[in-house]
Amino acid sequence: MSIWEIKGRELVNCSCEYGCNCQFNALPDKGHCHAVAGIQIDEGHHGETRLDGLRIAAIFKWPGPIHEGNGEAIAFVDANASDKQREALLRIMTGQDTDPFATMFAVYASTVTRMHDPVFTDIDLQLDIDGRKGRIAVKDYIETVGKPIVNKATGVESRAQIVLPDGFEYAVAEIGSASTTTTGPVQIALTDTYGQFARLHLNGHGVVRA
Repeated sequence: MSIWEIKGRELVNCSCEYGCNCQFNALPDKGHCHAVAGIQIDEGHHGETRLDGLRIAAIFKWPGPIHEGNGEAIAFVDANASDKQREALLRIMTGQDTDPFATMFAVYASTVTRMHDPVFTDIDLQLDIDGRKGRIAVKDYIETVGKPIVNKATGVESRAQIVLPDGFEYAVAEIGSASTTTTGPVQIALTDTYGQFARLHLNGHGVVRA
């Protein structure tokens, strides 16, 4: 099993309301889970293969709660990645070289029954974690825009965090609002739903904590 580790940032938009019940081991508020994610890897490696500066993204669609499975997904890998980097990123994204259920990659991969062929393409990511602003754009597939939650009475930006000391994705996430439209084989449409902005530090054993 190859040793890997990544540090980076992510934007996730899912179909739940702003709190996202899944973060609290509850069922999705709409009965299903549709989601899109984009990750910028600032530093990373898989074995001897460096992953610094590369980007990945994915679209997920589960007909019910994630743990019940039957999910559908498609992965996107940075067009700038070499063959070795592509292989490394796909191994990480599909939960390989990872302890069972130790990362969100491993958990989600275990619940997907229809995995479309990966797409190697340009991924436009704009990520301001503290500002709760971001964009995921993959031509012909994804358009996601994230923004802060705004108080409906005052118009003032509202800031909230989710802290998961034992989580499998992040330690702290900034919560905002996001909207998504996707095309291609996995189609979802989300408007002003849960937006997750987080810094990531992961390896094959899970979240790396200070």
